[in-house]
Amino acid sequence: MKFEETYLNDNILDALYDMRFEEMTPIQERCIPEILDGYDVLGVAQTGTGKTAAYLLPILSQLDDGGFPKDAINCVVMAPTRELAQQIDQAMQGFGYYLDGVSSVAVYGGNDGSRYEQELRGMRLGADVLIATPGRLLSHLKVGNLDLSRCSFFVLDEADRMLDMGFIDDIMKIVSQLPQSCQRIMFSATMPPKIRELAVNLLHDPVEVKIAVSKPAEKIHQSAYVCYEPQKLKIINHIFKQGDLQRVIIFSGKKEKVKDVARQLKQMNINCDQMHSDLTQQERDEVMYRFKAGQTDVLVATDIVARGIDIDDIRIVINYDVPHDAEDYVHRIGRTARADRDGQAITFVSDTDIARFQQIEHFLGKEVEKTPLPEGLGEAPEYVKQNKNQNNSRRNGRWNSKGNGRHNNHKRGGKGKGGKQKGNKPKGRRNDGDTQQPKK
Repeated sequence: MKFEETYLNDNILDALYDMRFEEMTPIQERCIPEILDGYDVLGVAQTGTGKTAAYLLPILSQLDDGGFPKDAINCVVMAPTRELAQQIDQAMQGFGYYLDGVSSVAVYGGNDGSRYEQELRGMRLGADVLIATPGRLLSHLKVGNLDLSRCSFFVLDEADRMLDMGFIDDIMKIVSQLPQSCQRIMFSATMPPKIRELAVNLLHDPVEVKIAVSKPAEKIHQSAYVCYEPQKLKIINHIFKQGDLQRVIIFSGKKEKVKDVARQLKQMNINCDQMHSDLTQQERDEVMYRFKAGQTDVLVATDIVARGIDIDDIRIVINYDVPHDAEDYVHRIGRTARADRDGQAITFVSDTDIARFQQIEHFLGKEVEKTPLPEGLGEAPEYVKQNKNQNNSRRNGRWNSKGNGRHNNHKRGGKGKGGKQKGNKPKGRRNDGDTQQPKK
């Protein structure tokens, strides 16, 4: 489906034309019409599917059409990290190239005083779109720097990372400042029970859109060790003795295990660092800087790092424990074999995780190669086939749909239908956010 077949207005279509965006991605095709019709939306899609455009384009189109207060924050986009907030801000600049009457401001921590003053000026001038991390936005709210009582759109991006980083209380405090009439949009790469619970509390009669997770890149050599828990560190020691230690990420689903593994690796004289939700934003930035710069060989991390961080030369990803589902597995191992490089993904499958790993193999459509335990480590658990017929699929569609969106008074149409004839215009600013890539 082409963008010109939607009710996006002409100014948005002009920017997309300049950026050579023609065909919508699946997440855009299914979300844009629903958002334009005023429905709350719950989108389940991984990074790289074009979800930033899926919510920004219909919101910006409606703001440009008018009918919203000029002296109010009309849209809040929440992002878990400064890096993602910056990417969304870049996308905003590209999509909003021809929107003279729509302004935006990005608000995130880790900046000097001059940046804070710039944020403050933007909010006081009534920026239409506020892109923010939870902590920084909450600090502005607490001192009375902004008023969200007339906000018309609220977007929660990468909600599962928000929960993993411990932002749930901050999010609910921010949501409590929104009017009931505010249209709410939530995106998450995975849908664990806590995210489903958050969606129930946050959204009203939402349309649910789920885009199937992509399979891992073919260049990733996947393998697994079937082992008992006490054997895992000995296997890591064996792996590291076989080759180069540089550019390794070790994932665990629990921050306490991350701390414990990092501590034991340091006792083995391995140059490592740790990344988890107990670190401050400044500490996370420092950890990522050291790892990207090659000052740290091994990064032990929770799933905070599994999405949204671009590091192109990771050589090995080790799943210290089996991820909860196939989506998490794909996100984790997708940190390696990027930019046409080869990579390894090694998973430790304990005796209690066999059934879960077999569900991941079922998703992959193949058995992952099992590597024998190194000599001297004893016997491995038997990898017994499980016969559980578990169906984790979810039906897309509205939850208890009532038929009408809550914002039909702001429903747009006509002007952008079919687009207008395009002339030779200067190129819009390209963005590096999570948007559809231009056609070649």
